[in-house]
Amino acid sequence: MDPRDAVVKTKAAVGALGGGFMLSREVKALCERHALGPREMYFRGRCGVLGEVDADVVLAAVVFFPAGHVRASWEGGRRLPAEQAAAQYAGACHDWGRRKLAGFGGADRLAELLAAVAEAADPSCAPLFAGWRAMPRPAGGPALAAHLLHVVRELRGARHATAVVAHGLSPLEATLARTDAAEAPIPYERTSDVARFLAWPEPYPVPSAEVMERRAAAEKLTDDLVAPAYAVLGPAELAELCGLLEEASRVARAH
Repeated sequence: MDPRDAVVKTKAAVGALGGGFMLSREVKALCERHALGPREMYFRGRCGVLGEVDADVVLAAVVFFPAGHVRASWEGGRRLPAEQAAAQYAGACHDWGRRKLAGFGGADRLAELLAAVAEAADPSCAPLFAGWRAMPRPAGGPALAAHLLHVVRELRGARHATAVVAHGLSPLEATLARTDAAEAPIPYERTSDVARFLAWPEPYPVPSAEVMERRAAAEKLTDDLVAPAYAVLGPAELAELCGLLEEASRVARAH
């Protein structure tokens, strides 16, 4: 197995497992504890690694949300300091991992392989990846695996944003023209469901055939851009990573 093949085979699992905690009971408890709305907690928690920055800096990192929604959410959550928000969001990720991956015997090995990928990756054009890679990590087991799944998910997210921009797509066009669920934050039947979830105002245009072609090309470029980080692993390790992610997905679904 070569690195790009492994990227393609694992991207759905990385997306689902790496972002699964964001809509979890653990994060909901954080919202209730700090009296923050779900999106206020999401932006302060996920993007708190950037520090107390202007909302446009957050928008530059997250890319796929409307600017006004990002600003309102980021500013609305400022009573929770960015550093504290990131630390507690990471804690929710770890607790989610302990719950959803309980009994997964391959957690330490999965974390070891994901750590190698994360450390090999170039952080250029990937501020959230770089920020999360620098966060303190739990000692091991399912919590560490969950943490590193999120780190690697942030890597793909950044590379995807680069690919979308390179193909001249707007964030809304890229959302409506998606054909691959790996980048989606939620399961969906229609791409308009994703646009609505991301808070884009309606009505939504129907993507043209040309936009669909550029979106498909952006997906392929994303895979190309992520692959160099996976090249740190040999063919047998890449196959092992694929198997471990399949098993982790089964365990998470069972919980």
